[in-house]
This record gives sequence, C-alpha cells and structure tokens, in this order.
Amino acid sequence: MATSQLLPLELIDKCIGSQIWVVMKNDKEFTGKLLGFDDFVNMVLEDVTEYEKTPEGYKANTLEQILLNGNNICALIPGGAGPV
Repeated sequence: MATSQLLPLELIDKCIGSQIWVVMKNDKEFTGKLLGFDDFVNMVLEDVTEYEKTPEGYKANTLEQILLNGNNICALIPGGAGPV
C-alpha cells in the first residue's frame, strides 16, 4: 500500500482559481478567489471579503483585489466561506 505525500505548496497550488479562506495573525480574515502565490506564501486574492473582528462581531468590507503577506498568515482553508 503506497502512501501519497502532498506538500503544503502543492496543496495551495491546487487552490488557484478557487475560493479560499485566509485567517491572519491579527484580528482579520479574508475570503476570495486565489489568483496566485509565491514561495513565501504571499497571496493575491480577487473578489475579496475582509472580515475584521470587533467587540460587536465581525465587520465585513469588500475589496476588488488584495496582496496578503505570507508572514502574517495563520491558516488557509480551501473552499472556506469565512467566519460568518
């Protein structure tokens, strides 16, 4: 029985063109279509919804496109719809 190995960058590569949910180290989360990434996991998303955690709950903001710094990414959820 052979076990297959999937490396992290291969998993992210399979998500290009698909919806992804990105949880940042601060109180922000993003959902959008993944356009691309580099070896440092800097990511470009389009049709983005930005969620900011506030004492009253999540505040949503829409953006056409965004570049996220890979150093600040905490988790990636392929196909994720966001925190709401």
